Amino acid sequence: MTQIAPKMAKNNFRLRVQRRVLLLQRCFCCFWDRLLMCSPGNPIGYRMLSHATNPADDISTASTNLTTTPPSPVCHSSGHQDHKDSDLVPLKISLLGDPQIGKTSFLAKYIGDEKDEQEDNQEKGLNLMDKTFVVEGARIYYSIWEVDGAEKSQNHIPLACQDSAAILFMFDLTSRCTLNNVISWYQEARKWNQTAIPILIGAKFDDFIQLPIDLQWTIASQARAYAKALNATLFFSSAAYNINVNKIFKFITAKLFDLPWKVERNLTIGEPIIDF
Repeated sequence: MTQIAPKMAKNNFRLRVQRRVLLLQRCFCCFWDRLLMCSPGNPIGYRMLSHATNPADDISTASTNLTTTPPSPVCHSSGHQDHKDSDLVPLKISLLGDPQIGKTSFLAKYIGDEKDEQEDNQEKGLNLMDKTFVVEGARIYYSIWEVDGAEKSQNHIPLACQDSAAILFMFDLTSRCTLNNVISWYQEARKWNQTAIPILIGAKFDDFIQLPIDLQWTIASQARAYAKALNATLFFSSAAYNINVNKIFKFITAKLFDLPWKVERNLTIGEPIIDF
């Protein structure tokens, strides 16, 4: 913990300020909508994280796992969390890509909540989810910012990407236009963040393997070329079948904290590709 916290502490203040600005913006919008009688109803609030039920037990379990198997973070469910905790390391992750490609389903699978529960966090094109877990005695808090992909939502890119530790660029493996658009998402994101770890994710692998084998090869080759151009690690994933979902975040955690765990490269057509 003494090695991790100093390295990441500078992100704590910026992340808290960003979240408070966003919440103030949301409160103002809700007040204005009610004033004009355009959008009656209760304002929607983002969920925050709860304290671990028994942190000592979680840390012990995580330490045991790390000595016997590759790092496997111990996760807690979401709730209310005091971000002023001195032992909490906050990290921000961004998720970008075209609309309707499975970004929210991907996050819901990782977070572990039902989709209808997560929808309460969405407003005006920006979706904020979060998760906390323990690695080597350190409590890690991931705040994941998803831009829904619609053109009108792209003004959220600066807020979503600034100070992110990693940026995930997602496309639909069955739609080559969404892969082509990854370049634009990447260029826009890099205007606001030059240092975040880039990850390229091909979603809906379960549908992709139903395509003709020659088309699979073509799309896979193009995705690998794009990943190389972006200097990004490529993962083929499926939220429906939980393929590579947890592995992607495990990879990010290992990269950020220099943990002794690495993914295995897989370039076999018809299998979920991992390339770097």
